[in-house]
Amino acid sequence: MQTESEQGKKIKIILDSNALFVPLQFRIDISEELKNLLKTNFEPILISPVLRELKRLAEEGEPRIRKNASYALKLAEKYKVVEVDEETETSADDVIVKVSRVWGCPVFTNDRHLRKRLRDINVPVIYVRQKSRLEINGRI
Repeated sequence: MQTESEQGKKIKIILDSNALFVPLQFRIDISEELKNLLKTNFEPILISPVLRELKRLAEEGEPRIRKNASYALKLAEKYKVVEVDEETETSADDVIVKVSRVWGCPVFTNDRHLRKRLRDINVPVIYVRQKSRLEINGRI
């Protein structure tokens, strides 16, 4: 049984927009897989630029992208959204890199370029491996 202080400690996991596409693309329950992978309390976090990106894709993307983004927005309702003050021209990826460095927390993304940027600054990255499971690169 966990003590109250252990229950209160949660690892923040920043979700990139494409992490919310994983259930549709790979039929993976990301909440369950994160539990299995991390084996500790965690809190999936969406930062406001990622939510804005999903809304933009749901309105302006190609038909398939709009459908996936709409699904991702529904899924996003389950997660805590943290407002991040950034210039509007800053990309969501740039904000993820900045926030993950400041918070010292892992990021869940399948974006190859973002994964490299994060690993270059020693931020742990969670990603889909072999289209069937989540894996982590780095230490939490």
